This record gives sequence, C-alpha cells and structure tokens, in this order.
Amino acid sequence: MLKLKTYQENALSVLTQFLQACRSVPVADAFHAVLATQNRSDENYHTVFAEVPCVCLRIPTGGGKTLLAAHSVALAGKAVLDSDAPLALWLTPSDTIRSQTLEALSNARHPYRKALAQYFGDRVQVCDLESLQTISPHDVGKACIVVVATIQSFNVTDTAKRNVYSFFEELAPHFDNLPANLSAGLEKVTEADVQNQPYLTEKDIGRTKYSVANWLHLHQPVVIVDEAHNNRTDRFFKTLGRLNPSCVVELTATPVAGNNVLYHVSAQELKSEQMIKLPIVLAEHPEGWRECLRDAILRRDSLELVAQKEIEYIRPIVLVQAAPRGNEATVDVVRQHLLEQENIPENQIAVATGEQKELSGINLFDPSCPIRYVITVEALKEGWDCSFAYVLASLQSVNSAKDVEQLLGRVLRMPYAKTRQQEALNKAYAHIVAENFAQAASNLKDRMVQNMGFERFEASMAIIPAQKNLPLTGGEKPALPDMPDCHIEVQQVPDTQHWPDEIKAVVQIKPTTLGATILLKGDVDADTLAQAETFISHALPEKARVAVKEQFDAHRAMRRVLRAPAQLGLSFAPIPQLCLNLDGYLEVVEKETLSSLGDWDLLKHPLQLAGFAITETINSFEIDVNNEKIKYRHLDAQQLKLNDVASHVSEQDLVRWLDREVRRPYLSQAQLQTYLVKMISYLIRDRGFSLTALVRARFQLAQAIAREVERLRQLAMEQGFQGRLIEMSVPSLDETGHYSFQFQAGVYPARQCYQGSYEFGKHFYPVIHDLREKTNAGQTAEEFVCAQALDAHPKVKQWVRNIERQEKFSFWLPTSTDYFYPDFVAELDDGRVLAVEYKGDPYKTNDDSREKNQVGRQWESSSGGRCLFLMAVAKDEQGRDVRRQLADKISKLYCPSDGQSLPGDLS
Repeated sequence: MLKLKTYQENALSVLTQFLQACRSVPVADAFHAVLATQNRSDENYHTVFAEVPCVCLRIPTGGGKTLLAAHSVALAGKAVLDSDAPLALWLTPSDTIRSQTLEALSNARHPYRKALAQYFGDRVQVCDLESLQTISPHDVGKACIVVVATIQSFNVTDTAKRNVYSFFEELAPHFDNLPANLSAGLEKVTEADVQNQPYLTEKDIGRTKYSVANWLHLHQPVVIVDEAHNNRTDRFFKTLGRLNPSCVVELTATPVAGNNVLYHVSAQELKSEQMIKLPIVLAEHPEGWRECLRDAILRRDSLELVAQKEIEYIRPIVLVQAAPRGNEATVDVVRQHLLEQENIPENQIAVATGEQKELSGINLFDPSCPIRYVITVEALKEGWDCSFAYVLASLQSVNSAKDVEQLLGRVLRMPYAKTRQQEALNKAYAHIVAENFAQAASNLKDRMVQNMGFERFEASMAIIPAQKNLPLTGGEKPALPDMPDCHIEVQQVPDTQHWPDEIKAVVQIKPTTLGATILLKGDVDADTLAQAETFISHALPEKARVAVKEQFDAHRAMRRVLRAPAQLGLSFAPIPQLCLNLDGYLEVVEKETLSSLGDWDLLKHPLQLAGFAITETINSFEIDVNNEKIKYRHLDAQQLKLNDVASHVSEQDLVRWLDREVRRPYLSQAQLQTYLVKMISYLIRDRGFSLTALVRARFQLAQAIAREVERLRQLAMEQGFQGRLIEMSVPSLDETGHYSFQFQAGVYPARQCYQGSYEFGKHFYPVIHDLREKTNAGQTAEEFVCAQALDAHPKVKQWVRNIERQEKFSFWLPTSTDYFYPDFVAELDDGRVLAVEYKGDPYKTNDDSREKNQVGRQWESSSGGRCLFLMAVAKDEQGRDVRRQLADKISKLYCPSDGQSLPGDLS
C-alpha cells in the first residue's frame, strides 16, 4: 500500500471535514469555516449547484492528484451519502487520460486501485460508459462503482444527440419499481428522442428514459473532475446538474476563476515530502542551440558519475526539445548532431513525436535500457512519466517554445520519490536558448505559474542560475554564489534627472523597442535595491508599478534562495527534545508516552455518548452529534434504503462495521471490540435507541464514538502530563544526537510564504512560512517585528519560522493535549538554541499560553543552559518591548565547560 504523504493526508482531512460540515450548515458557511483555519478570509464561495458541495483541491505538478482522487471517492461517499458502496463518476479531460485512468483503476496492483481497495476491499467495479452493462442492479449499494468517462461524453446542449442520454432497453432492470418521487426528477423520452432512435414510438413519449445519465442521476454520484481548470462553461455546469451529483471534487494544478479552492498544496510541501526535485538550475545560452545541447550533455554526464554513488539505480536522461519543421534545430538535425558531433551512441537516443514513437514498449527504469536522450518537439504523451529525466534542453527560442512547461514537469519528478544522497541529484536542470538569465527565468516562471500550479513567488524561488564555481558543502563559511544582475523591464525610458547620484551609479538603462531595460548589478545591497525600486516606480502608472514590483520581488526571492544558509551547505544545530527516563531508558515524550503514563484503558471508563441523539418524525430523520444536526428528508431515507439494511443487520454486524470505522493505531482490536459491544448494548438498553435507528445513523454513530474515544485518550494524556512534567528533561550533550530534532536543508513544507519587501538575512531556509508583514488593518504585524528582532540580533546565527502541526518537519514540545510548536527557533553563535513563542494580548494569559510557558521553562531549566525559552509579547510587565525581551534572554551567559547559564548581570 502506497503510504500517503503528510500534505495528501492534510488535503483529504480538510475535504472530509468540509463535506461533513455541509450536512449541518450551508455549503458556503462550511467553505468559509475551512478557509478561516488557513488564514484565507478574503475568498468567496461560488455557488454552482445550490446546496451540492463543489470544491477544488489544488495540487502542483508531481503532487499525486490522481491518487488523492482515488482516496476521495470513499471519503466523499461516507461524508455526503453515508455509503460504504458509493457510485463515482470520474471525468477526464481527454480520451488518452480516460484510457490510462481506466487501466490503472482496473489493475489490482496499481496504487490507484489499491487506494480504492483500502476502503472497499474487493468490492470495487470499474467500467467505462461502453461496459456499463456489466453492472447489475444487485451491484449497486453492494460495491463501489467507478465509471470513468470524458467530460465531452456528457457535455452537450441537445441531449437527444449523445449516447449517454439515449434510451437503452438493457438498462430497464435498474429502473424497475421506481417510486414516483424518484422518477419525477429523471429525463423523459421526447419527440427528438423518437426521431433519433427509430425503435422508440410516439407511445414512448413521456416515459422515463432508460439512459446512462438517468441511471447516474438516480444514484447521486460522487463526481471527480480531473484537470478541472479545463471546464468552467455554463454548458458544463448544466451537464453536471443533470446527473444529480452528491458532491463535486475537482483536482487541478492551475485553478481558474470559479474554482472553489478548498486546499492548496505548496511546492515546498512537495519538496519536503521528496516528491520533486528543486531548485531548477537554469543555464541560458545566447550563442545558440548547439552550445545549449553541448552543455546539457556535459551536465548529464556529470550527473551519471554522481549517480553511481547512489544505492538505487539512476540513469540521468536529457529531454531535448527540438524545433518544429521549418526551423534549424529539427528532430532529424538534432539527432544527427548528437550522433556525428557529440559522438552519442545511436542506442542511447530515442525520438518521441507524433510520428516517431521509439519509446513505445520500453521500460526506461530497466538498468539494461541504454536510452539517455529523448528528443521531442512538443508535449510528450499524456501520462508519460520517468523520474530519471534530469535535464531539459529546449533548443527552441525561449519566447516561442511551446509546451516547455510540460517537459519541465517531467524533469521535476524525484526518482523513487525519495531524496537522493548526492545533493546534485536532488535538483533539476534546464538549458534554454535565451539572451540572458533574466529572460530565460522570466519565461519559465510564467509557464510554471500558468500551467504547473506554482505560485509566482514559488516559481521565483524555484529557479536559480547555474554557477561556474559551486560552493562546497559542510564549510562554516562557504563562498557566496554569484548573484545574477537584476533586469527590470519598463514601458518607457525613465527620467533620472532627480535621482540621487548613488542610485545613478548602480543603474544602467538600455532603451528597447518596448521601452527600456533597467539593469542593476547583482551584488547591490538590499537598501540600495529598495531605493532603486522607489525611484523607478515613482512616476509610473499603477499597473506599471505593480509589474515593476513583481520583477523586484522575483529578484529578491532569488537572492534569498542563493544566500539562505540551507542552500549554502550549512547545517542547523540539533535541538534537544524533552525526554523521560522510563525503566532506565530515555524516551522522547510523545502522545503515546503520555497516554500510557496516564493509565490509558478504554474499558475503565463509564460508558457515555454525550451529544448523540436521533429524532424521527413522519417526514424526517434527524441525527444530532454535538449540536451539529444532520437531517434526512423522507426522500433521502428511501434512497438510502436504510430500513431494508437494518432488517438484516444484527448487533454483532454493527459492532464489526464500527470496529473497521473507529479503529486506531493506539488501540488493540480486542479492547476496542469489547468497548463497542458494551457501547451498543448501552445505547439500546440504557438510552433507548432501536437497532434500526443506530444502523441508519451508523456513520454519525462512528464519528461520535471516535470522538468519545479520543476524549478519553486526552484525559489519560492530561493525567500523564501533569504527573510527570517535573521529571521531564533535556538529554545530556552525549545523548542529544539520539533525542533531538534537526532542521534539514530542503525539508521545510512552508505554506502562505512571506512575500514582503524586507529582506531577512539569517533565516535558515529561503522561504519563510506564514509570516505577514502587515495586519488586515495595515499595521505592522507583531510576529513580523519579533522576526526582525531575531534576524537583527548579533548573537543569532540563524533562525527558522517553525511550522505548526508538521510533526516530522518541525520542532515541538509536549503538552497535555497535543504538541506545541514554538513560533521561532534560533541557533545562537555560541551553540545554544532559543525557542520563542509569540503571544498577542488576547492570548498571553489564557490556559493554553500558561501551559506552553510551563513546558518551555521546563525545557530550558533542565538543559543545563543549552536551551533558552521565551514567551514573547508586544510589551511585558516590565515595560520591555520584544527586542528588549529577546536581548535580555540571549544575554544570559553560557559556560559550555560546566553547562550552566547565568543572567548577564550576575557575571
């Protein structure tokens, strides 16, 4: 089973929470509630199908969106339909992708099919529109049915002219004995149908049409839309509306206006989870395509030498984008050049174009495969994937190259989805025919934003220039890489009459046919760069100012990438974690540690299920879980056939079903099953619920029991925490390596990254997670001031904006309920580490803050002076601002010889 990455689990968790919330609140309210947890309060929900949820998961190229789609089928079926055998309609943008998806979902060994099997076992049937006759009425409700089709199959204005809307007598068994309330919403036979289908007569007009579309409508399919940005027309929405979807889950890398983006995965998350190679090392070649190809060959050769040091087999491949016919560097010319001028063996070259398909049937991952160069012109076939592709050589002019982003996406995928031991193999490489780096980078960035799912600042940081002399890793002070010049394009030559001499001295202005190019040397300092931006933008209209700002921001982003300590090969000091001595062995204090210390036993607690209620009337069936009312109309109850299900389900059957739904890694199956038997008995005999009602409400019942189990576990954790906090301590220096966390280069799943104009110089990573320069009211944000103070302090060597709820990638301390992630972690120049938690006025004295302060102080006091903790506020009780608080905390004297820390004024 392919284990989901953290960002994939998070995306699915958010989707599930949203769909569950839609059962008890309006869809728009549920959408805004989810976005509020992501600090995205300024986005509106676009209503498409009244109260039918329609949302989009934004996953960049290489993020595994099809795997997410497979998992979404089961999760959406449960959340929206209360079904563990849903019907899903999987819509693809093209017939090629339809065939590939159908094949993958039908293959029991493929990860997509395994994702379905994780929830349904062998109760899965996959078909296309042509093979629907293999589905019998008895399969519906017993197995998960996935129908894979192209969007075009349904997308019509006149339903009489498309097969999915046609009358098929073979489908008659699916429509037998339909109640009038269910057939009322189905399409009927019309005169146009009679004209298009000769075996129909006028007597059939007005009959329920036995069509594929009506069959789907009847069963409220979960609709999966792949590459959702391709379809935002009124006709498409009317088409989906005819099918009566229970929900619509869209997936795309590049959403457009109208896509309700519920969750956005960042490129940094993909990098941290070892899915893609970043950064892209870009080399521009003004001399022409031959030099471009030559250097791409040299780059590939050097990578192959490095790859020999890897344990797993890797054979780096160059994707060569030749020029279309009528240009110089055509496929044939490039192939001959490789053979005759570069002496590449013929069996190492393959051509993959619409006419030549030399990759067909070839396994590029096979060690015996000799292919090292793949020549194409436009996009490789959809779904082509070989993570051995490391180098892109685009021999077309950068301004006219078509599909270069599709080929770039091919070289971003990481071999074996695992970071390589050799750092050179964690990057992708692009060689482009362009006049200068700025031109090449700008063009690639545009393509990455428009077609690959990157945010603009992410694209700016993803591309770095090739270095002639790369810095060595491991040194304390590696040589800084060369910084490319800053090129700013403007629509007219600026008037420099009132510019100060110091700005004129660092600026070159080159008139062009479109206005002017303003050139600043790459080594100018941050203040000079900011002043230059001010003078250049001053006289420009608003739209032109925005364009200039984007160009300066892109240059600053690249400066951060090239100068960040992590990129220069520096390492971050290990950060000791809080431990307990248990039976003579040190153990990091994790959730499981605390629950076991709190005498965690599910069966010792009295049975209860507070907040769970069922109310039934003639016309409705309502379930209340923690005041979130989920209501079924009488029609829904008939559609779900809950009464029929209940008549065949025993208490033991319900217990077995709940066991699968509620199971948790920290619970033994025997303990959970015993608890569930007692819980069902309690609900029926003490609370008075009928078994029929519990079976009807089994999905909500499972949620309520899961919450109760988690509540009891939290109680045990609190008891374990409070009882042993005073014993928790930081490991000794000798043991720190085994019981510590360390920030690793390239592993920082940042979201909503900082994009301000202030240039931080000491942040370990080139991006900074969720740091806002201004509040919504336009004031300087307090956490931003704290970050500035850290960055400016002379004794701070480097620091990290710690990411919350990233257990694998961030530093955390235990609390009685969860993990606590300090806002900032800094390494000082004397080797100490400092954790800073910033609290605004409304939160600085609440229970949560008090507990965090208590834990932080225990971490500091038990460290022998190696660790410092500060609960920072805008102004403390002594009247000190955040800069003074930091300065006073850091000024504690540290004596490494005896591991003691003393206040600075006692030295």
